[in-house]
Amino acid sequence: MSSSDIFIGETIGTAILILLGGGVCAAVTLKASKARNAGWLAIAFGWGFAVMTAVYISGPLSGAHLNPAVTVALAIKDSDWSNVPTYFAGQLLGAVIGAALVWVAYYGQFQAHLTDKEIVGGPGAQATSAKAVEAREKGAGPVLGIFSTGPEIRNVAQNLATEIIGTVVLILAVLTQGLNDKGNGLGVLGGLITALVVVSIGLSLGGPTGYAINPARDLGPRIVHALLPLPNKGGSDWSYAWIPVVGPLIGAAIAAGIYNVAFA
Repeated sequence: MSSSDIFIGETIGTAILILLGGGVCAAVTLKASKARNAGWLAIAFGWGFAVMTAVYISGPLSGAHLNPAVTVALAIKDSDWSNVPTYFAGQLLGAVIGAALVWVAYYGQFQAHLTDKEIVGGPGAQATSAKAVEAREKGAGPVLGIFSTGPEIRNVAQNLATEIIGTVVLILAVLTQGLNDKGNGLGVLGGLITALVVVSIGLSLGGPTGYAINPARDLGPRIVHALLPLPNKGGSDWSYAWIPVVGPLIGAAIAAGIYNVAFA
């Protein structure tokens, strides 16, 4: 694969991943959405199908890493870091594009949601409204969860451990079952297997932190949240932002080490 193929494939694939994954979060969260309150099952399966779609679209070009954790794990497995910067660049750019497209697709819903007093507080809102209180928190605004992840209980050690554990499961599944014949990315069957693993991780391990398990998936959309002209959007919770970046990278290194010792 050429550098241009890798960059284009990862940009397109990660944009599709975030568009569909962030899209299901928007659909479930925003007040004027037909899918509002559809619940965690919808989010878990939505992200799984997003992974499958993105892999099938971008696989022929770049091998569909779509995740810096996958890229790092494959670099450790093969002892080849030459294409890592190109993968990272495409993944981050794609994540930014995908998050921006979620905003475009749900523009009216964002405006309605973030001007609703029961969501953002203000004169006329119920003082006991949990959502209004949440919107006044300095860390995370009321729609940040559409763009990036956040903990239910803010405990650095636990939050980091949860992201590491989830990523180890994902990467071991990719390395043992998901790779194409060349071993440099996800194959056709591997895309389906990986999608189902992502659903499983979401259902089983997603509760504590929202299961980023992908640094680009969290960082790119968080940057978009910080930049978008959303009314009453609140903070982007940058104090937490390092955990969904560092945790998955540590998990990828651990999983690659396990693979090289036990499977290679």
